Amino acid sequence: MRPRNYIFLKDVAYLAITAYGGPQAHIAMMMRLLVEKRKYIDEKELMELNALCQILPGPSSTQTITAIGFKVGGPNLAYLTLLVWLLPAALIMTAAALAMSMLGEHGAPLGFTRFIQPMAVGFVAFAAWKISSKVVYTKGGIVIMVFSAILAFFFRSPWVFPLLLLVGGSLTALRFQKQPILKKEPMHVEWANFLLFIGVLVVAALLGRFTQFRAVLLFENFYRNGSLIFGGGQVLIPVMYTEFVEFKEYLSSKEFLSGFALVQALPGPVFSFCAYIGALSMREYGLWGELLGGFVATVGIFLPGTFLIFFVIRFWEELRKYRVIQASLEGINAVGSGMVCAAAIMLYHPIENTPYNLGLVVVTFGLLLWTRIPSPILILIGLVTGFIFPG
Repeated sequence: MRPRNYIFLKDVAYLAITAYGGPQAHIAMMMRLLVEKRKYIDEKELMELNALCQILPGPSSTQTITAIGFKVGGPNLAYLTLLVWLLPAALIMTAAALAMSMLGEHGAPLGFTRFIQPMAVGFVAFAAWKISSKVVYTKGGIVIMVFSAILAFFFRSPWVFPLLLLVGGSLTALRFQKQPILKKEPMHVEWANFLLFIGVLVVAALLGRFTQFRAVLLFENFYRNGSLIFGGGQVLIPVMYTEFVEFKEYLSSKEFLSGFALVQALPGPVFSFCAYIGALSMREYGLWGELLGGFVATVGIFLPGTFLIFFVIRFWEELRKYRVIQASLEGINAVGSGMVCAAAIMLYHPIENTPYNLGLVVVTFGLLLWTRIPSPILILIGLVTGFIFPG
């Protein structure tokens, strides 16, 4: 590789261990380091790439930094960028799953997590408010958000979520005539990465169906979810909770909430939470099974978004001019907001409904809304308090 590419990967590694705060904060840090300081791309290119990633399924900030790597050094650098960006958080979350599994095997009490469980619900509630206030701005969008929240809460099959996204996007796409008409040029499409995207999905589904090996089934689960989740890491939470806690029962509610709270305290992509889920889902296969589970979950959740960004980036300039695409985003975003609202209620339900726990949810929400205390500090305070007063 050229020396510039090595410097770029070093910058990506720096972001991977310092970029706290979710996709919005990640983009701000990319702007400062990759645009203003290093000038790999300009500000307009960064914002256009981020806009593209917002309309694709998968982790938006991960896709954005991968796309920057693609622009700087082509596909090979882009794949290295993805690896460097996600590895620190994925390794930490896998280690957290191993620790949680070990504590469970030895009958160790998990009382130290009792504060961060309701705090995790506060984080999800804050995410629901923040997302909905930014992307739901019409009466139709509000109606879609409310009905999506109700349906996502009462019908918790893993297949409900992609169906809601499809219906929501289709409803607002019907109003495409309200979007401005933009001049379009002929679109040249290279299908290789899209065929890879579909091929991996089909092969994983067939292998899972015929082998019934849990690692293969997990890869298919995460790959499918990574192909269908719009709106970033917070929308991932209700899907993961329904599938792996309520439907398959691989994790307990306490384990899930503890892991979600922990990922809030880490830099890098929220999607790294899947490494934690994957490892705990394979705990009955021993240490190597847990490591395999963390690995296949990480690869499965990040790979489809990578294939899609590589596919779309080549004709994005023309695709975004289509009014149907523009109009469908309102419904997709409204459904995503409704799913996160439902998640806040779903995640609180297994916790003991006491004024104490409800108060922790409200206080966490208020601190996130009205103060600038970093999320990692709040989680650290919750963990330390739990160790001092385990209950």
